[in-house]
Amino acid sequence: MNQLPETGFLRLPQIIGDTKAVPPIPPIIPVKKSCWWDGVRTGRFPKPVKLGRCTMWRVEDIRALIKSV
Repeated sequence: MNQLPETGFLRLPQIIGDTKAVPPIPPIIPVKKSCWWDGVRTGRFPKPVKLGRCTMWRVEDIRALIKSV
């Protein structure tokens, strides 16, 4: 949790990780993409925010999710 900024937004690869990126992005929440979107749909994970065409999540929401687990 120390790697998260205090405020701002995160894109999905920053949350669930991306092993194909150079350098690889380690996951904050290690789930697959389909599991993440299923959790968003059911309310288990926070709802995203659309900024233009980008889908992002508030850092505060991700911090709250980590604390609740």
